[in-house]
Amino acid sequence: MSLNWKEIDCILAELALPGMRVQGVYQGAYDILALQLYGKTAYPQMPVKDRPHLIIISISPLACRLHETFRAVPKSRKPLRFAEFLKSRIINSRIEEALQLGKDRIIRLTLRRGEVRYFLYIRLWSNAANVILTGEDGTILDAMRRLPKRGECSGGFYRPEAGLESFRNPSQGELKRYELRDLPGEGSFNSRVDNWYAEHGGRLSLEQLREEVRRLTGRNRERLEGALQRLREKAAEYANAEKFKTYGDLILAQGLKKDPEGKSPQGSRWLEAESFTGDRIIRIEMDPRKSPAENAGAYYERYRRAKSGLGEIQREIALGEKELEQIRLTEAQLLEEQNPLRLEGLLARLRRRQGPALPGTEQKEGAAQKRPGLSFADGEWLIMVGRDAKENDELLRRHVKGNDLWLHVRDWSGAYVFIQRRPGKTVPLEVLLDAGNLALFYSKGRNNGRGDLYYTPVKYLRRAKNGPRGLVIPTQEKNLRITLDQERLKKLEKTLL
Repeated sequence: MSLNWKEIDCILAELALPGMRVQGVYQGAYDILALQLYGKTAYPQMPVKDRPHLIIISISPLACRLHETFRAVPKSRKPLRFAEFLKSRIINSRIEEALQLGKDRIIRLTLRRGEVRYFLYIRLWSNAANVILTGEDGTILDAMRRLPKRGECSGGFYRPEAGLESFRNPSQGELKRYELRDLPGEGSFNSRVDNWYAEHGGRLSLEQLREEVRRLTGRNRERLEGALQRLREKAAEYANAEKFKTYGDLILAQGLKKDPEGKSPQGSRWLEAESFTGDRIIRIEMDPRKSPAENAGAYYERYRRAKSGLGEIQREIALGEKELEQIRLTEAQLLEEQNPLRLEGLLARLRRRQGPALPGTEQKEGAAQKRPGLSFADGEWLIMVGRDAKENDELLRRHVKGNDLWLHVRDWSGAYVFIQRRPGKTVPLEVLLDAGNLALFYSKGRNNGRGDLYYTPVKYLRRAKNGPRGLVIPTQEKNLRITLDQERLKKLEKTLL
């Protein structure tokens, strides 16, 4: 249950926020913010005197709301970004104005600290809720949910008042559309809202988190099932490898024969040859540009690749099926979790791809996923290093995505280095130089002390046809000149996961 505009107006009227001073800011989860205020109350059943108030702001899709709570608010195990930012700006500020803009479920708190004035916008839209702090000129200082595509990030512009004319004079039909809900209990509407969410809020938050579990695991499961289907089709083709050898033998047996008109089969699109058992005619596709011997050689090469590749594909299928079973197990166990705060912590691991994210595991927060090669935590960025062809290939197949950045030394064999993409972020130069140093250090060009590197997003790599395992050809690549920096490498060594 999210609050409608009439309920928001009622709560703001009961709270009488103007004149209150901000004493504290708490963020118990990624979608819950609490403001500790001090001032008088407007509740008719309470004496008019200064006292502390704890105001809850929730941007959870199923429970967008603002109200005072008389219960303890869970604290986060570690400081969260937005709360720490607000502490630096609005602690000891005074609320000059608190109002809803039109009937659009956007609350604007005008805050003054000394000579500086801020606007704190609280948008309670179920599918696009956010809390945004701006200066007087509308420049965004920070947002609880950073949304670069909407321009809702530091340095952007936010002034929603300009687009709300249609909401200031709603039609009679619109006015009758929403009413104050008759919530159980006694006392003010605010206190009844607080009681209702105390009873039902955990369930609402839990359902939202479970829906995200289904979305994340379902996406991974669909991707893996598609890859397994393609592998099984390839395995079925390879399992019938003997036919390629038979085709080659028949082409060689028939290739030097002349037809009744004295023409050679070379240049024909199809060759019809009698099987060695003599019981049927086999129609074999040919390349008209090649001689019979070259066509036979091509079929022998397909036979060789099929025989050698079948075992590798079967191993990949076994690994894929094991990974698929792990995804199903992860989903089932996450959906059984009853504690929303615990589930949010496990989901954070799943989002970062930093481990199995299973309840009851002893994996430490931030521990690296069991992946091949080396992994480095370069600030907020993850750098992965494959030290040989096997690790390079495994990282490419299972642990990186199209927008992750790939680096490799020119003219030398060596490591594939990947920088994991962060949504809405550009790889900083320092991180790029760190990854470049790792690429040069784990290559055969290390002793030169310097070298040129390719770098490009993974989506611009293509596998070399008939090449060795892990070999790729980059496109749209850029060049990076690197001189080995021992101090930089020593710092990176301390971040090894």
